[in-house]
Amino acid sequence: MTTALAEQGTLPTAAAAPPSTARGRRRRGSDQGVPRWQIYLPLGLYLLFTLVPFYWMLLFALRPAGSNALVPWPITGEHFQKVWNERSFGIFFQNSMIVGVASLVMTTAVALAGGYALARFEFRIKKGFMLALLASQFIPGALMLVPLFEIFKNLQMINSLGSVVIAETVFQLPLSIILISGFIKNVPVSLEEQAWVDGCGRFRAFCAVVLPLLRPGLIAVGSFAFVHSWNHFLFALMFLSSQDKQTIPVGLNTLIGADSVDLGALAAGGVIAAVPVVLVFAFIQKWLITGFSAGAVKG
Repeated sequence: MTTALAEQGTLPTAAAAPPSTARGRRRRGSDQGVPRWQIYLPLGLYLLFTLVPFYWMLLFALRPAGSNALVPWPITGEHFQKVWNERSFGIFFQNSMIVGVASLVMTTAVALAGGYALARFEFRIKKGFMLALLASQFIPGALMLVPLFEIFKNLQMINSLGSVVIAETVFQLPLSIILISGFIKNVPVSLEEQAWVDGCGRFRAFCAVVLPLLRPGLIAVGSFAFVHSWNHFLFALMFLSSQDKQTIPVGLNTLIGADSVDLGALAAGGVIAAVPVVLVFAFIQKWLITGFSAGAVKG
């Protein structure tokens, strides 16, 4: 009977269903689709808003002094030579690199230990400790300048790069610990337990099993610590007094005079300061996005 109904056209056949289904899907897709110009126009405006200041900085850094051309031609390197040799930017660059790398290492190491403790152990004040870490992010660094200055003065660390490294590390640890803790929670405990069964201790199991899986998170935390230390102005200004100890942000400030500003030298210094940050994000972009997203899954 079913065959007869199908032959008479009374019973809908399976072959007739897909076209209507496909048309319905196309209709729903066209209703929900967004014209491409609504996507490209905001992105283009944002890109223009972002790149124009960089082009303006490159323009002043590469065109000759006194030129008003909108295209840097002929290209000159006099401004870079001036800030690197005459304004001691070579020393500033070296000091900033020391502070950035040292802050990266210290922040990553301490955050790794603290994040593992929060992710793998249970203790009474765990929730209160997490709340304190989050609350510390609302305290501006400027409020801590006076007590930090007194502490470093008593420790005879004023005008030492170590004082800036310690201050940068302390203020970056709360967020870094939270990110590392969330990332470690995504690593199954069973992996460590299997290593324990095989005779590994907790530290050896962590280094052999967990640590290799934390690479995106460590890169995210380390890069954030480096960039923040590289760009930070306040601590270096307060704790470093001699010129041979200053970092690039403070060095850029010295190019701004009371009556005049050397725009070419200032732009060249800005390019020198921006190049390491751009290179860092260019090489670690994939791991950076993965690390921040994975660390935010569980808190």
